Amino acid sequence: MKVTIPTAVTLFRICLIPLFVLVFYLPFAWSNIVAAAIFGLASLTDWIDGYLARALKQESPFGAFLDPVADKLMVVVAIVLLVEAHPSIYVALPSIVIVAREISISALREWMAELGSSTKVQVSFIGKAKTTTQLISLLFMIYSEPFMGLPIFEIGLLGYYAAAILTIFSMVIYLRAAWPVIVKNG
Repeated sequence: MKVTIPTAVTLFRICLIPLFVLVFYLPFAWSNIVAAAIFGLASLTDWIDGYLARALKQESPFGAFLDPVADKLMVVVAIVLLVEAHPSIYVALPSIVIVAREISISALREWMAELGSSTKVQVSFIGKAKTTTQLISLLFMIYSEPFMGLPIFEIGLLGYYAAAILTIFSMVIYLRAAWPVIVKNG
């Protein structure tokens, strides 16, 4: 298998995960800044790999499979670390909603693909808005320090709740699109 440039970018994102975890746990005052920078870089590569795949005409089935896997790995790792670092219902509740949606929709996509109906459940605008809101809010929560008097963690947490609400809406959209196939094959 030839690794294309977009796929290499996606693999780079996956390789950033252990570095992100290591830096997140370092006992230094600057570790949250560097962890946020690593998460931000990983988030940026999510956009870059898709752009490069289209621009270079290097879209591939493996890249289409690997990209969402890399996204979900990075996001779920960040969520687990944040829930552990801030153990409260206020962080846990939207985290549960987001992770439950990701697992459910991933399973739905896999099942739809097995039935040959995967094109009926495509990424929607609200799904992209959810992802963007989620990544920015997680970035703020990882950084967590006040900046210019602004409570960055709390702003991130508010965004995280917005992401959880968008997560529910995007799940409803996916389920509505898949419902005829679910009824037919259920």
